[in-house]
Amino acid sequence: DQPVLKIFNSLTKTKTEFVPIDGSHVKWYNCGPTVYDASHMGHVRSGFTLWLNFDMVSEIIIMSGCFGYDVHFVMNITDIDDKV
Repeated sequence: DQPVLKIFNSLTKTKTEFVPIDGSHVKWYNCGPTVYDASHMGHVRSGFTLWLNFDMVSEIIIMSGCFGYDVHFVMNITDIDDKV
């Protein structure tokens, strides 16, 4: 019997059962840093913090086999000066 993952819904102020749309495959999108100028330590810190938060949640809770989800993680990095 697998445990049930519940997520806090800040709109309803209740815990809601997490049900993946595609079986056990979960797609996770996370906003990354927005780079306005030359790289600096703030970019490293914010990028590391985002990665660490995802890593802690995914490795310890989700991907540890506790819930059996297959997680596909994507994080963007926006470059404001990109002329493409």
